[in-house]
Amino acid sequence: MKGTRPLDNSEIRAIFDSFTGEFEKRDRGLFLLGVSVGGRISEMLGLRVGDVWQNNAPVTDLLFHKSIVKGKEVSRTVPVNSDGRGAIVELMDYHLERFGRVSAGRWLFPSRLSKGDKPLHRQSAHNALKRAFVAAGLNGKLATHSLRKSFAQRLYEATEDIYSVQEMLGHKNVMTTQRYIGVNYGKVREAVESMVAIPGTERDIRCILSSSQTMDTEKISV
Repeated sequence: MKGTRPLDNSEIRAIFDSFTGEFEKRDRGLFLLGVSVGGRISEMLGLRVGDVWQNNAPVTDLLFHKSIVKGKEVSRTVPVNSDGRGAIVELMDYHLERFGRVSAGRWLFPSRLSKGDKPLHRQSAHNALKRAFVAAGLNGKLATHSLRKSFAQRLYEATEDIYSVQEMLGHKNVMTTQRYIGVNYGKVREAVESMVAIPGTERDIRCILSSSQTMDTEKISV
């Protein structure tokens, strides 16, 4: 979604603690897995239990099969970190509590009224996340796409390799990836400050300004 912003780690922690209600585990799992693997909301809601839970354990590499990716042309695999694996374990707890068993063919994020045979609708996912954003006291344009942008921004900061980010997001064009990661203004400021060629110039300017103000005061007193 155009204009949505990414989340930093402190905001992610605040949102993680803000889910409540009957579907708390499902919704928190969607959020944490989303910021951990960077899937589009359509891709996340297209996952089934067997995609994330294999050999009685969470996967360490998640395959987004081309049948659920945008364009349906190329599959991609994304590493799953400990946050993502923790989200998967909690989702399995949710499935055990709600359905009595973990079934590989069941939708990972089932709709509220189904028995696991219908996936959560994207608008319902948006509403669930929006409630958590508000409960966490966050503002700005936040939506389901913020999860994907957060993954992209944090991965780029960790790797400084835009082409790796492009591959993990499944973008055809690196220009699209550039729009995702945006500009880290704090790092830009640090970089600009590091480019100083004549140290002490700012101090000298302050001295000149100070002297100028003194001169003006003297003129006024005369």
